[in-house]
Amino acid sequence: MGKVSLFIYVTIALLLLLLLSKSPNKPHSNRRHRRLKVRSSFNFRPAHHEPVPFDPLVADIERRREDRQWEKQYIEHAHHELSHNHDAAPGEEAQPEWEDFMNAEDYLNDEEKFNVTDRLVLLFPKIDVNPADGYINEDELTDWNMQQAERDVMHRTQREMETHDKNKDGFVSFAEYEPPTWVRNSDNNSFGYDMGWWKEEHFNASDADGDGLLNLTEFNDFLHPADTKNPKLILWLSKEEVRERDSDRDGKVNFKEFFHGLFDLVRNYDDEGHNSSHPSDDTMDAPARQLFGQLDKDGDGYLSDVELLPIIGKLHPSERYYAKQQADYIISQADTDKDGRLTLLEMIENPYVFYSAIFTDEDDDDYIYHDEFR
Repeated sequence: MGKVSLFIYVTIALLLLLLLSKSPNKPHSNRRHRRLKVRSSFNFRPAHHEPVPFDPLVADIERRREDRQWEKQYIEHAHHELSHNHDAAPGEEAQPEWEDFMNAEDYLNDEEKFNVTDRLVLLFPKIDVNPADGYINEDELTDWNMQQAERDVMHRTQREMETHDKNKDGFVSFAEYEPPTWVRNSDNNSFGYDMGWWKEEHFNASDADGDGLLNLTEFNDFLHPADTKNPKLILWLSKEEVRERDSDRDGKVNFKEFFHGLFDLVRNYDDEGHNSSHPSDDTMDAPARQLFGQLDKDGDGYLSDVELLPIIGKLHPSERYYAKQQADYIISQADTDKDGRLTLLEMIENPYVFYSAIFTDEDDDDYIYHDEFR
């Protein structure tokens, strides 16, 4: 069965490539050039969730690039004295990194080395698996995006693990863990200092087996609690929400504290970010009170950490949530016949939905950046 499916895919791919090669070229004046880009920035605390690259090969290139930037920033943050080597010539460290960056982009834009159509033909059967019917549906694309996201997340976790595991025993103790730089450089009165994301309570909640050490899986949960299955850590997330939203410091969340913050997050999650309207407080008051009443199981007019558990996944969206968003976007852009799924031909005809690009006119030197999902 597997050989038959492979033969069908190869046959379809060859026919599509033949049709595309025979199709008439567009007039020279209407042709647009697209240059594939590698993400060039890395931040210890990203301001928003970054979509994962669609193509594992591009993801690997970006991970290598990110590793170089991470090493440089880690030295600057954790070993400040090493980042000011006055014996080195100015820009000596940055130059090879920039050359590597440009070499990577040159590789991606060399059609003989990296042909987007060939890549899509190769990747299509890897995504079309459940069922392998010649179409990619939302679930299949979400699963594919999820696989890429998990690989990215675990790569970063392993990198962090190597940094914090001082005695190289494969575990991280709380004594070995160093709080983020912004914590080390602040005092007790600084904004956000009392939030528990770097404190021992968070560490202990991540320690699923209670041995006082975090293995790789537990450390990954520690860094990315939104994706955990650990009930202790999920409860810690709820407690942290109460701490952050409890403006009157009574240890609970009243309706006002719930309405201004938590309810918006729940509503945005349910809308999946597609609703750009901004309804007034009066319009949202009734549904907010309805949800508040559903969560307030003991009817005391307040929400405890346990009562917040049913919505904690909406307050802290998981990687699967973002993987589905990315899949929905890709299908909305490439699904030309609007049947809710993708064929190989639709992917080949819309390749730059799957790869970020810079568009330039042949007769225009101005670049227009399209911030597409990757």
